[in-house]
Amino acid sequence: MYRTEPTVPRVRLRFDAEAALWAVLIFIIEVLIATVWSHHRWLRGFVGDVLAVVWVYFMLKTVIKANPRGLALVAFAVGCLVELAQYVAAVNAWHVQNRVMKIVLGSVADWMDVLAYAGGFLLVLALEFLLARCRPLPVTGTSVTSGGK
Repeated sequence: MYRTEPTVPRVRLRFDAEAALWAVLIFIIEVLIATVWSHHRWLRGFVGDVLAVVWVYFMLKTVIKANPRGLALVAFAVGCLVELAQYVAAVNAWHVQNRVMKIVLGSVADWMDVLAYAGGFLLVLALEFLLARCRPLPVTGTSVTSGGK
């Protein structure tokens, strides 16, 4: 009887131009939400948090080749860690002085933010499903015959 080693998911570094393009586009949308559309509270407060997880996902995907679900979970975890940091800062009365960092990281811990991050996780999975369906199938080593001529 042979003993087989468990397979470990392979994570490799690489550059994915398509993921980088998505990250740039989502970053531009996030900047517009934070500046031009900042007076729309639901857009800034909820949609911005959903897109933040999607942005982190595509930033990771730009340089890391790994299972999409795993990367999406890491992006969700980053959002949750930011939320935890906001809670710890509030409990300890710490204040972020830098205006840009205050906008990026937020300043108030809220369970709705975690719900938005979960929505971002689900949006990533949906986007990956749709993008996979739109991509052409990889070419294999088989050849196509001319049909009996």
